[in-house]
Amino acid sequence: MRIISGTHGGRRLKAPKNLPVRPTTDRAKEALFNILAHRVYWPETEVLDLFAGTGNIGLECASRGCPSVTSVDAHKGCVAFIGQTAEALGLPVYPVRSDVFQYLERCGRSFDLIFADPPYGMEKVKLEELLHLIGQKDLLEQEGILVLEHDKGTDLSDLPGFTEHRAYGGSVFSFFEKS
Repeated sequence: MRIISGTHGGRRLKAPKNLPVRPTTDRAKEALFNILAHRVYWPETEVLDLFAGTGNIGLECASRGCPSVTSVDAHKGCVAFIGQTAEALGLPVYPVRSDVFQYLERCGRSFDLIFADPPYGMEKVKLEELLHLIGQKDLLEQEGILVLEHDKGTDLSDLPGFTEHRAYGGSVFSFFEKS
């Protein structure tokens, strides 16, 4: 796992082996950020990283110049790793230990980019609940983008705000806009 670009481009990140994570592969992450590069201006992009795991996506955003990344995960070890890594690199990534759904219920601000990488195999009804909660709480800015990473067996194209999906190996990124 590495940071691809920005102030820490090329830096390898070594997460502890005992974390219950499935980090986005470097190949898939590079493809995702190539897509996002044409849609966002990093120095003005406030990011929410849900089911953050190792913080791989949030750290990449911060390395590219995001002024603030909030990384939410329920696992204590993941949150500790994200915090330690962000501090060591001097990046504005702020880890929050919380159940994602509980965090969204009480979140009081909106974001330009929301990235969610729930566990593969999460039931579609829970993914719909996640998207509904983000919309109900108005957590996505008007021109914002929500990216949901999921397995190839899940089709989200019928959900409100869906714009497109891209597949990379066993991973799919579905893109949503405010609806």
